[in-house]
Amino acid sequence: MRQRTIRERVRTVGVGLHSGERVELTLRPALPDTGIVFHRVDLEPAVSLTARAESVNETRMASTLSTQAPGAETVRVATVEHLMSALAGLGVDNLHVDVDAAEIPILDGSSASFVYLLRSAGILEQSAPKRFIRVTAPVEVREGDKFARLEPYFGFRLDFSISFGHPAIDATGQRIVVDFAERSYTREVARARTFGFMRDVEALRTNGLAKGGNLGNAIVMDEYRVLNDEGLRIDDEFAMHKVLDAIGDLYLVGHPLLAGYVAHKSGHALNNLLLRELLARTDCWQWATFAGSREAPRLFELDWRTA
Repeated sequence: MRQRTIRERVRTVGVGLHSGERVELTLRPALPDTGIVFHRVDLEPAVSLTARAESVNETRMASTLSTQAPGAETVRVATVEHLMSALAGLGVDNLHVDVDAAEIPILDGSSASFVYLLRSAGILEQSAPKRFIRVTAPVEVREGDKFARLEPYFGFRLDFSISFGHPAIDATGQRIVVDFAERSYTREVARARTFGFMRDVEALRTNGLAKGGNLGNAIVMDEYRVLNDEGLRIDDEFAMHKVLDAIGDLYLVGHPLLAGYVAHKSGHALNNLLLRELLARTDCWQWATFAGSREAPRLFELDWRTA
């Protein structure tokens, strides 16, 4: 249970899902206790944003980090959740993320491409112990019929249910339970793609969103069916992608969680509210480290062991 970074620098190029702009992304190793730090290298001087719940100030269709740069300019890095999800799945604690635009590239719409990129760079264990946030009492946030809750659990388990009222989604599983003591992030979660509806495309693009979305990086549906020729990658891809998003959103707390997460119809906004509530409730969590495997929880064991 030691901290991790990558062995060497690695780079990729893609487009932003919402901006439609070309984006170059470079991942670099970082020292222990650095955390995940994003750098807008297209600006002069470069502006850094640490991945943390308090830095998420926009959650419309994505989790967006922002900070005030010199001169009171707001600097953003949008759509960080898929990369953050891959980092959680592979146990990467420390990383520098250089990006030359205001959005992380969408790549294939899942986190599988980020997993491949990280494994290509190599995963390096560091000397410092991994620091967990261990939830000791339930914390919950609600908004209408939507809710998200963290509760004590010696590991990491997600129980997520969805409800879209769409024939293609209703034909798949509406509830996913994933316990990472038993299931593999890379094999079962990482390949699940983001999804959207043709009926929403015009309105989204009018509002500056989804300009880079297409059948190559998203599941797209009309009123009745999936339009992608290849169909779904996995039977429950819609619910599983919401789990993928939640893992990335929750990793913005800055450390891996020891907790059970239960949610219904939650999204980026509610997930961030949940983290802020947890951090404010200092009586509901504590720091945890583990010197050896006997006392450590079994979480992400299948992925962290082989990374």
